[in-house]
Amino acid sequence: MDVSKDTIVVNANVEMTTISLQTIVEKAKQEVGRDKKGVYRVDTADKVSEMISHFLLEKDFEGYVRACLKNRN
Repeated sequence: MDVSKDTIVVNANVEMTTISLQTIVEKAKQEVGRDKKGVYRVDTADKVSEMISHFLLEKDFEGYVRACLKNRN
């Protein structure tokens, strides 16, 4: 992911709806299409990671975390 902020990769278990996962998989397959053998060659786990990372940056997860920690004190 190309971002201007200093980021790290964190492996985590994330709960999401089955519809969300199905949609990501369908879109990823549409993007890459089938190879000569008719197989989709796409790492859908990477696509899920990309989508979540993009969402967290776009929706200011950093600000959300700061606000949550501030409200605890």
